[in-house]
Order: sequence, then structure tokens, then C-alpha cells
Amino acid sequence: MQTPDPPEVGDTVLILRPFYVTGKVGVVCGREPDSDGQSSIRWLIKVDSDEENILVSLRRNEFEVITPKLE
Repeated sequence: MQTPDPPEVGDTVLILRPFYVTGKVGVVCGREPDSDGQSSIRWLIKVDSDEENILVSLRRNEFEVITPKLE
């Protein structure tokens, strides 16, 4: 499956790693800022979970877009 690159805020993603969130679905919140305020290569993903609020910082190869944001 081909995924758009780069992902967009609001895209639904399947998390491939790390192990503690593998297989969970999340939503792209945006790029993580570097210490100098510039966009980094990492993405902030909010994990869908009823039990807890999880926000993870992932590289592009650690998740796959499954549903692009609807315009």
C-alpha cells in the first residue's frame, strides 16, 4: 500500500512500532518541533485509547497512513 508522504494533520495511522503501541490506531497531530523551533523528522501521533491518553513521537517509518484526512 502506498502512503502519502508527508502525512497531514488529521490523517489516521496504524502504528508499526514501538512495541507498546504496535497495532494501535492514532491521528497525526503535526510535526514535532526541534530545539531550535524548526520542524523535525518526527511526527506527533495521538493514540486512540479509551484507557489512557497517549501521545507518541514517531519517525515516518514507524507508522502507516490508513485513512487520509477528509477535506
